[in-house]
Amino acid sequence: MSTAVPSAPISLRAQAYESFQQQIVEANIRPGQFVSQRELMQLLGMPLGAVRELIPRLEAEGLVKTVPQRGLQVAHVDLKLINNAFQLRGLLEREAASRFVTTVSDADLAAIEQAHLSIVRRARKKAIDDALLEDATTVDWGLHDLMIDTLGNELISEVYRINSLRVRLIKLEASSLSPEVLIPAMEEHLWFIDALKRRDAQAVVDRLGHHIESAHRRVLGLPRPEMPWSLEIPE
Repeated sequence: MSTAVPSAPISLRAQAYESFQQQIVEANIRPGQFVSQRELMQLLGMPLGAVRELIPRLEAEGLVKTVPQRGLQVAHVDLKLINNAFQLRGLLEREAASRFVTTVSDADLAAIEQAHLSIVRRARKKAIDDALLEDATTVDWGLHDLMIDTLGNELISEVYRINSLRVRLIKLEASSLSPEVLIPAMEEHLWFIDALKRRDAQAVVDRLGHHIESAHRRVLGLPRPEMPWSLEIPE
């Protein structure tokens, strides 16, 4: 009888990094914020040694920088960061979508579509509250993350994950998935999913590009590009 080999425990530094990511997702760490090592220790719920080991990694990834006599500063959102982050996102996601359209199963696409339709139905029936926004954000990012991970390339997944944290910081600065943008964002996803279901590779890439450009323009305070598609959802 074979004995399963237990997985190695996650290091304290890795746990601290995961906690840092979660604090960004939950908007407890804001762009441009200054924080001391001890404050970061309390925020992450990690020992000071793990936080000190974490800082070089965060600095290397451009998520924080050390400012003499002021402490650590979370990445400041400026026009250069916004444009660079969205350009990188577009390059990586277009490559992923080109593969995803040929590999994702009909059953998985149906489940993904239903998750989006459920969000839109809930949003149309009642006031959009924090719980719905949280669920919508999970569905939104879940599709993008799934496409990237489907490539099976750990290097790409790592680069994408780091850039996703930058994009999340940008959206915190310029409003995240707010009630005003929730339904349009979900409709753009459903338009994209429609192309996936038809296995139309060119439409998949084009519609994904439209969706990313829409998010890019939104954080810049520009009008979103018109979507040439009307969505009819049965109740």
